[in-house]
Amino acid sequence: MSRRRGELLTFVVEEVERKIRRLPGGRTHLLIGGQAVIEGVMMRSPQWTSTAVRCPDGAIRAVTEPHASLLLRFRWVRVPVVRGCVALYESLTIGIKALLLSAGMATGEQVPLTGRQVAATVSAGAGVALGLFFVVPAAVIRSLDVYFPNVYASNLAEGALRVLILLGYVAGIGRLPDVARVFAYHGAEHKAVNAYEAGAPLRAETARGFSRFHVRCGTSFLLIVMIMAIVVFSVLGRPPLVFRLASRMALLPLVAGLSYELIRAAARVPWLRPVVVPGLWLQRLTTREPDERQLEVAVRALRDVVEREDAAPSSGPSPAATS
Repeated sequence: MSRRRGELLTFVVEEVERKIRRLPGGRTHLLIGGQAVIEGVMMRSPQWTSTAVRCPDGAIRAVTEPHASLLLRFRWVRVPVVRGCVALYESLTIGIKALLLSAGMATGEQVPLTGRQVAATVSAGAGVALGLFFVVPAAVIRSLDVYFPNVYASNLAEGALRVLILLGYVAGIGRLPDVARVFAYHGAEHKAVNAYEAGAPLRAETARGFSRFHVRCGTSFLLIVMIMAIVVFSVLGRPPLVFRLASRMALLPLVAGLSYELIRAAARVPWLRPVVVPGLWLQRLTTREPDERQLEVAVRALRDVVEREDAAPSSGPSPAATS
């Protein structure tokens, strides 16, 4: 094993084992997720979300809202595979709502969003992603099926094309200045969460010393989904194009659920931990080193959800707050 790969695997182990450490005072840390948005960061705890944005006047404005996850409300959705589908759905809806909210806050034109508007945006985004990363590769490889000796070679080629499209897409949009800023906020989000999970003070200057990579990153999950799809789709044989496309769409929730379980298993089983390494490599494209002002925004969003969880850990969330 090369020295560089060994260092990366050591980083993975440390990040995973950090989950079970205790914070000062004996408290276990919350499981925090998040994403970069326009000129800001959204952080999500078990019961709260906070979207913090650097406004045009230079001030940081945060909108903090309660969120009751389906995974906390209904026991049956916590069964293996199903919980992964639910987690993905919630991440998409919350993430897109935060993205649209940040767009209004960053321009000073905040407008309340209806549930129908969020649903329409989620559907449109999901449709584009499915078309680009699943329909196009399936159609291209189906047209070339005669050149592959068996179904496994065909599905491997389809998966490789899917990953290449993802890498090309991410690398291409990352060259746009506005997207590069979003990627820097993505790095700030990871640094803030890594600092929190290490028990460090929630300050921008402290977070700067932590990694901009994180093992639970959504882009890592996306890459695992694409690799898992190669395995799942191989059992379907080589059907006609229409059935091939329909089966891809129908089985995508299963693929997402299995990918979620694989990532969870990697946190507990040492020999599975290398499966998250490709996702960390992908984060070299989807994150940038943030500046101090971007770190301040990420820390603000994180601090808001942590403080609200600490204030009422068992009584449930209180009304939304804007500051």
